[in-house]
Amino acid sequence: MNDERASALALGLVLAVVACAPGGTSKRTDGSRGESLYLRDCSSCHGPDGKGRAGVFPLLAGHAVALAASPGGRAYLVRVPLGGVAGAIDVEGIRYDGIMSSFSFRSDAELAAILNHVLTAWGNDSLLPLPPRPIQEAEIAAARREDLGGTQVRALRPRVILCSPTDQP
Repeated sequence: MNDERASALALGLVLAVVACAPGGTSKRTDGSRGESLYLRDCSSCHGPDGKGRAGVFPLLAGHAVALAASPGGRAYLVRVPLGGVAGAIDVEGIRYDGIMSSFSFRSDAELAAILNHVLTAWGNDSLLPLPPRPIQEAEIAAARREDLGGTQVRALRPRVILCSPTDQP
């Protein structure tokens, strides 16, 4: 391989890495970015289809929209990936008593993209109240300043009036 070809390949590799890095110039939409981050960070527990694992990890398909549409639910939903959740919750009549880790290492933009993916995947988009309001980076940033842990986030849940009658705090 000649020097010119090696230089061109090296430049191409550098540009590809920069384009895919957070804040890079990738042309991926927030939706595909959110899906990619969800699949990497969330799907091992909540499943690639958002159905979770009964009694272990709660489903997000349908339930996340119920949270987002409930008074106080959107604020709670924004805090979940920042602080995680520690303690028992009931989702669609099933008790979950575990720990969700914090994903606060993710940027505000990344967390907003993940949450927006969750709110629009698996048919959730058809359940959103109209007009749908995407989660904004500013909402994540404001919640991040509160610096809540998993137990504190869990304590916020009883304040949420869920739209689904089978859900309990």
